[in-house]
Amino acid sequence: MPKLGMEPIRRAALVKAAIAEIGEVGSLDVTVSRIARRAGVSSALAHHYFGGKDDLLLAAMRHILGIYGACVRAELARAGTPRARLDALVRASFGPENFAPATVSAWLSFYVHAQSSAGARRLLTIYQRRLASNLIHDLRPLAGARAPDIATTLAATIDGLYIRHALGGEPDGAAAAARVTGLIDRLLERP
Repeated sequence: MPKLGMEPIRRAALVKAAIAEIGEVGSLDVTVSRIARRAGVSSALAHHYFGGKDDLLLAAMRHILGIYGACVRAELARAGTPRARLDALVRASFGPENFAPATVSAWLSFYVHAQSSAGARRLLTIYQRRLASNLIHDLRPLAGARAPDIATTLAATIDGLYIRHALGGEPDGAAAAARVTGLIDRLLERP
Protein backbone atom coordinates (compact mmCIF):
# COMPACT_ATOMS: atom_id res chain seq x y z
CA MET A 1 0.00 0.00 0.00
CA PRO A 2 1.44 3.43 -0.95
CA LYS A 3 2.29 5.89 1.77
CA LEU A 4 -0.21 8.71 1.99
CA GLY A 5 1.19 12.08 1.06
CA MET A 6 4.18 10.72 -0.84
CA GLU A 7 2.89 11.51 -4.33
CA PRO A 8 3.61 15.28 -4.21
CA ILE A 9 7.04 14.61 -2.73
CA ARG A 10 7.90 12.05 -5.40
CA ARG A 11 6.51 14.21 -8.19
CA ALA A 12 8.65 17.13 -7.02
CA ALA A 13 11.69 14.86 -6.78
CA LEU A 14 11.10 13.62 -10.33
CA VAL A 15 10.73 17.15 -11.68
CA LYS A 16 13.95 18.28 -9.98
CA ALA A 17 15.72 15.13 -11.18
CA ALA A 18 14.54 15.80 -14.75
CA ILE A 19 15.99 19.32 -14.63
CA ALA A 20 19.26 18.03 -13.19
CA GLU A 21 19.52 15.26 -15.81
CA ILE A 22 18.79 17.65 -18.66
CA GLY A 23 21.37 20.03 -17.24
CA GLU A 24 23.97 17.29 -16.94
CA VAL A 25 23.37 15.84 -20.41
CA GLY A 26 22.76 19.24 -22.02
CA SER A 27 19.77 18.04 -24.01
CA LEU A 28 16.44 16.26 -23.71
CA ASP A 29 18.22 13.04 -24.65
CA VAL A 30 17.52 11.59 -21.20
CA THR A 31 15.40 8.62 -20.25
CA VAL A 32 12.63 8.37 -17.70
CA SER A 33 14.63 5.53 -16.18
CA ARG A 34 17.66 7.78 -15.56
CA ILE A 35 15.47 10.54 -14.18
CA ALA A 36 13.68 8.08 -11.88
CA ARG A 37 16.98 6.64 -10.66
CA ARG A 38 18.23 10.13 -9.83
CA ALA A 39 14.98 10.84 -7.97
CA GLY A 40 15.24 7.58 -6.04
CA VAL A 41 12.04 6.06 -7.41
CA SER A 42 11.24 3.31 -9.88
CA SER A 43 10.75 3.97 -13.56
CA ALA A 44 7.27 2.46 -13.27
CA LEU A 45 6.35 4.97 -10.58
CA ALA A 46 7.61 7.84 -12.74
CA HIS A 47 5.43 6.61 -15.60
CA HIS A 48 2.51 6.22 -13.19
CA TYR A 49 2.81 9.83 -12.02
CA PHE A 50 3.53 11.45 -15.38
CA GLY A 51 2.42 9.01 -18.06
CA GLY A 52 5.54 9.46 -20.14
CA LYS A 53 8.66 11.46 -20.79
CA ASP A 54 6.91 14.35 -22.53
CA ASP A 55 4.56 14.91 -19.59
CA LEU A 56 7.50 14.81 -17.19
CA LEU A 57 9.40 17.32 -19.32
CA LEU A 58 6.38 19.62 -19.43
CA ALA A 59 6.09 19.37 -15.64
CA ALA A 60 9.76 20.33 -15.37
CA MET A 61 9.19 23.30 -17.67
CA ARG A 62 6.15 24.41 -15.63
CA HIS A 63 8.30 24.13 -12.49
CA ILE A 64 11.02 26.33 -13.99
CA LEU A 65 8.45 28.85 -15.20
CA GLY A 66 6.84 28.84 -11.75
CA ILE A 67 10.15 29.67 -10.10
CA TYR A 68 10.81 32.36 -12.68
CA GLY A 69 7.35 33.86 -12.16
CA ALA A 70 7.79 33.92 -8.38
CA CYS A 71 11.16 35.65 -8.76
CA VAL A 72 9.68 38.24 -11.12
CA ARG A 73 6.77 38.96 -8.78
CA ALA A 74 9.10 39.30 -5.78
CA GLU A 75 11.41 41.69 -7.63
CA LEU A 76 8.55 43.75 -9.07
CA ALA A 77 6.96 44.11 -5.64
CA ARG A 78 10.05 46.09 -4.54
CA ALA A 79 10.17 48.33 -7.63
CA GLY A 80 8.32 51.64 -7.62
CA THR A 81 9.07 53.23 -10.98
CA PRO A 82 8.93 51.93 -14.55
CA ARG A 83 12.73 51.99 -14.79
CA ALA A 84 13.08 50.17 -11.46
CA ARG A 85 10.59 47.59 -12.72
CA LEU A 86 12.71 47.02 -15.84
CA ASP A 87 15.75 46.45 -13.66
CA ALA A 88 13.67 44.09 -11.50
CA LEU A 89 12.72 42.01 -14.55
CA VAL A 90 16.35 41.79 -15.54
CA ARG A 91 17.44 40.81 -12.00
CA ALA A 92 14.81 38.08 -11.92
CA SER A 93 15.88 36.74 -15.31
CA PHE A 94 19.49 36.41 -14.22
CA GLY A 95 19.00 35.60 -10.54
CA PRO A 96 20.63 32.51 -9.07
CA GLU A 97 17.40 30.49 -9.22
CA ASN A 98 16.99 31.13 -12.94
CA PHE A 99 20.56 31.38 -14.21
CA ALA A 100 21.93 28.18 -12.66
CA PRO A 101 23.67 25.99 -15.27
CA ALA A 102 21.15 23.12 -15.06
CA THR A 103 18.25 25.54 -15.36
CA VAL A 104 19.81 27.30 -18.34
CA SER A 105 20.42 23.95 -20.06
CA ALA A 106 16.82 22.98 -19.39
CA TRP A 107 15.57 26.29 -20.83
CA LEU A 108 17.55 25.80 -24.03
CA SER A 109 16.41 22.20 -24.34
CA PHE A 110 12.81 23.29 -23.88
CA TYR A 111 13.23 25.86 -26.65
CA VAL A 112 14.28 23.04 -28.97
CA HIS A 113 11.52 20.77 -27.66
CA ALA A 114 8.94 23.48 -28.40
CA GLN A 115 9.60 22.99 -32.10
CA SER A 116 8.03 19.53 -31.97
CA SER A 117 5.81 19.56 -28.87
CA ALA A 118 2.59 21.57 -28.82
CA GLY A 119 2.56 21.57 -25.01
CA ALA A 120 6.10 22.92 -24.77
CA ARG A 121 5.38 25.48 -27.49
CA ARG A 122 2.33 26.68 -25.55
CA LEU A 123 4.33 27.10 -22.31
CA LEU A 124 7.12 28.90 -24.12
CA THR A 125 4.62 31.20 -25.83
CA ILE A 126 3.08 32.05 -22.46
CA TYR A 127 6.52 32.92 -21.08
CA GLN A 128 7.47 35.01 -24.13
CA ARG A 129 4.20 36.93 -24.14
CA ARG A 130 4.36 37.62 -20.40
CA LEU A 131 7.95 38.87 -20.67
CA ALA A 132 7.06 41.09 -23.64
CA SER A 133 3.99 42.41 -21.86
CA ASN A 134 5.94 43.27 -18.71
CA LEU A 135 8.71 44.94 -20.69
CA ILE A 136 6.34 46.95 -22.88
CA HIS A 137 4.26 48.04 -19.88
CA ASP A 138 7.32 49.52 -18.18
CA LEU A 139 8.95 50.84 -21.35
CA ARG A 140 5.90 52.79 -22.57
CA PRO A 141 6.24 55.68 -20.09
CA LEU A 142 9.96 55.85 -20.88
CA ALA A 143 10.06 55.22 -24.64
CA GLY A 144 6.55 55.76 -25.95
CA ALA A 145 5.86 54.15 -29.31
CA ARG A 146 9.34 52.59 -29.38
CA ALA A 147 8.45 50.35 -26.41
CA PRO A 148 7.52 47.21 -28.41
CA ASP A 149 10.72 47.36 -30.49
CA ILE A 150 12.89 47.90 -27.44
CA ALA A 151 11.09 45.06 -25.62
CA THR A 152 11.80 42.72 -28.54
CA THR A 153 15.49 43.67 -28.46
CA LEU A 154 15.69 43.13 -24.70
CA ALA A 155 13.93 39.76 -24.82
CA ALA A 156 16.25 38.61 -27.62
CA THR A 157 19.26 39.80 -25.64
CA ILE A 158 18.12 37.89 -22.55
CA ASP A 159 17.68 34.73 -24.65
CA GLY A 160 21.06 35.29 -26.28
CA LEU A 161 22.80 35.63 -22.92
CA TYR A 162 21.23 32.35 -21.82
CA ILE A 163 22.69 30.69 -24.91
CA ARG A 164 26.11 32.23 -24.26
CA HIS A 165 25.97 31.10 -20.64
CA ALA A 166 25.13 27.54 -21.71
CA LEU A 167 28.14 27.60 -24.00
CA GLY A 168 30.44 28.98 -21.31
CA GLY A 169 30.54 32.55 -22.60
CA GLU A 170 28.75 34.52 -19.88
CA PRO A 171 30.27 33.90 -16.47
CA ASP A 172 27.44 34.80 -14.12
CA GLY A 173 24.04 36.35 -13.68
CA ALA A 174 25.36 39.65 -12.38
CA ALA A 175 27.46 40.20 -15.50
CA ALA A 176 24.55 39.22 -17.74
CA ALA A 177 22.17 41.54 -15.87
CA ALA A 178 24.67 44.39 -16.16
CA ARG A 179 24.82 43.89 -19.94
CA VAL A 180 21.04 44.11 -20.24
CA THR A 181 20.62 47.09 -17.92
CA GLY A 182 23.40 48.88 -19.83
CA LEU A 183 21.55 48.12 -23.06
CA ILE A 184 18.34 49.53 -21.58
CA ASP A 185 20.20 52.75 -20.73
CA ARG A 186 21.54 53.07 -24.28
CA LEU A 187 18.22 52.25 -25.93
CA LEU A 188 16.35 54.76 -23.78
CA GLU A 189 18.88 57.51 -24.65
CA ARG A 190 18.10 57.20 -28.35
CA PRO A 191 15.23 59.27 -29.74
